[in-house]
Formats: sequence, C-alpha cells, structure tokens
Amino acid sequence: MPNQRKKLKTTTETSSPAFTDELEKLQAQLQQLQIEKSKTDEMLKEKDEILKKKEEQQEKLQAELKKLQRVKEFKPTVNFPLVKSLIEKEQEEKDKKKKNKSSKSTLKKPCPAYALWLKDQWTEMKKENPEAEFKEISNTLGAKWKGLSGEEKKPYEEKYQQDKEAYLQVVGKEKRETEAMKLLEEEHMQKTAMELLEQYLKFKQEADDLGKKKSRKEKDPLKPKQPMSAFIIFSNERRSTLAENRSVVEVAKIAGEEWKGMSDKQKTPYEEIARKHKEDYKQQMEVYNQKKLEETTALEKEEEEQKKVLKQEALQLLKKKEKTENIIKKTKENQKKQKDENADPNKPKKPASSFILFSKEARKQLQEERPGTANSTVNALISVKWKELSEEEKQKWTEKAAKDMVEYKKEMEEYNKSKPSSSN
Repeated sequence: MPNQRKKLKTTTETSSPAFTDELEKLQAQLQQLQIEKSKTDEMLKEKDEILKKKEEQQEKLQAELKKLQRVKEFKPTVNFPLVKSLIEKEQEEKDKKKKNKSSKSTLKKPCPAYALWLKDQWTEMKKENPEAEFKEISNTLGAKWKGLSGEEKKPYEEKYQQDKEAYLQVVGKEKRETEAMKLLEEEHMQKTAMELLEQYLKFKQEADDLGKKKSRKEKDPLKPKQPMSAFIIFSNERRSTLAENRSVVEVAKIAGEEWKGMSDKQKTPYEEIARKHKEDYKQQMEVYNQKKLEETTALEKEEEEQKKVLKQEALQLLKKKEKTENIIKKTKENQKKQKDENADPNKPKKPASSFILFSKEARKQLQEERPGTANSTVNALISVKWKELSEEEKQKWTEKAAKDMVEYKKEMEEYNKSKPSSSN
C-alpha cells in the first residue's frame, strides 16, 4: 500500500509540469481569441459607423441638391397671353376645316358667272350627246357662252356678285378680327415681357441669397394618393420593430425576405387591407375626375366668354389705331399739300447724298437679281452693301454727290438773284 502511494505521487509529480504547460497554452490561446474577438467587434463597429456616416452624407447631399435645383431653376409664374392661344386655336380650327373639304361649314369662293351657267348647261349637254368628250363639250359651251346676250348672262352675273359680296364680307370680317387679335397680342406680349423681367430679377435676388427657400408644389394636392400594396402595408407594420439599430435599406431587405417566406394564408390579411384601399381609391378617383371634368367645362366656358371679350377689346383697339393712323395720314397729306402750295416749282431741288445715289443703283441691281423681295429686305441689303464698301469705293459716290452739290449751289445763286426781280 505505501508502495502504491509512492508510485502515484511519483506519477503525479512527473505529469504535473506537462499539464501546467498545456493549461497555460490553452489560456494563452483563449486570451488571443478574446483579443481577436474584441478587435473584430471594434472593426465591425467602425464599419457600421462609417456606413451610417455615409448614409447621413448622402441624405445631406440629396437635400443640398434639391435645394440647389430649387434655387437654380427659374420657373416663372407669369400667365402667357390667352390671346395667342386663342389665335392658335382658331387657326387650328380653320386648318381642320380646310382639310375636311366635305364639311358644310367650309367657306367656298364664289363661282364666276360662266361657271354657274356651265353647271346648268353641262347636264343637258351630256343628256343630248352622252358620248361627247369633255374637251368637245367645253369648247361647244364656251362658244355658246360667248354668243349669249347681256340679258341672258345677267342672272348668272348677278348671282356671282351676290355670292362674291357675301364671301368678301365674311372674309373681310375674319381678316379684320385676325388683325385686331394680332394687335391685342402684341400689346399683351409687351405687358407679359415686363412681368417676366420683374419675376426674373426677383428670382435672381432670391438665388443670390441661399438662405431663402423657394418652394412650390407641382403635384395636385387634392388628387387621391395611390393605394399601398399588401407588401408595403406589411413593411410599414414591420418597420417599427425592425428599425432599431438598422438602416432603411436593411429594414427593407429583411421585410422583403420575410414576405417571400410567408404563406398565402399569412399574406391574406394584408391583401384584404390592400384590396379595401384600392376600392376606396377608385371611388375617390371617380369623385376627383368628375370634379376635374366640371372644372374643365367651367374653364372652357369662361375661356369662350373671355374670347368674346378679348375680340371686342381687340376690335376697339384696332379702331383706335385706325383712327390714329387716319389722323396722322390726313395731317401728313395736309402738310404736304400746304408745302406743295407754298413750294416754288422753279426752286432747285436739293441734291441726293452719296448714300442715296448708291442706293438708287443698288436697288435696281437687287430688284433684277431678286424679283419679288420685300422692300424692307431690299433696304437692309443696301445698308449692308454700303457698309461693306471700302473708302476708295465710296469715294466715287462722294465725288458725284459733291459735284451735284456744286451745281445745286450755282443754281440756288441764280435762283436767289432772279427772285427779287420776279417779285417786282
């Protein structure tokens, strides 16, 4: 027994250092793992913080971008003249009428007396000679028309005159209204331009001051919102639970995975709510659309009334313009008449300047090269040509003008000498 104890003691003493070494190694490894774990936790924490900061930065950038867009984008609130839109609408209606030739409302040019007579005679001629060709009938009727007396032609000529007068009356009225509307449009456009300039200057002042916010809702606030889907309803419900220590993206991802894993039975309550929302939305949209339709009808009626008022205003403006033009015209005519009466026919005329002399020759040349060109365009081209001339080229016309001036002065001296003697 003592020998056994001695043997056990010896074995324990020999194995004890090996066990201690193994234990120390395990402790060291455990400590190392703990250090690595804490480092990993710190790294994960740092990454989360970086991601959060990035998300915050992105949100800030988005907010700044929206702010800049609001500041930089100039959106005038000016109402552009209704006159122009009315003119365009009327023109569209006229174009439609022209395209639709079968329309009864299309205004047709009156048929000449010969054409009216021809319509009456053609059918009879065709009955008498059904095999006759178009050219043959035309020649026969043409000769017959020439042989008619004035009395025979008179009913057709009177009908043509009546149709012509009616046509000119309608066309004249339309032209007059168009001219009046254009005149009113010009006046309204001038007012609009001034209003637009004022708004732009105000906008520029606001844009310089970044602290000022400029907000405007472009969407109709009264329009019903689109109904949420079953998944969105589920996501909103889960967001409150999942949102803690998670980003919006993470929450959406988790909710999406959960939704995919749900059975049809689990999804049914959310789908029922979504269906109810959809039905409510349809009813709201019906009410909204009906209201919009009523508003549009009322607006069209108001536009039609405004159109009548604007036409009346335009015609009054045109009358005012015509009256002013007539006064100016009569004044000029009276002044010219007075000048002509007072003018001495024997008095020498002032010579033309170098530019006027050049203009006369250039005008002839341009009219030959470009027949039918507007007078204003010809004047502009003459001015351009004159400016493009070198000093040497201009000298020719300057010398001619100077020569004419010398002649004029001589003639004026003789005229002034003869004037007292003629009065005596």
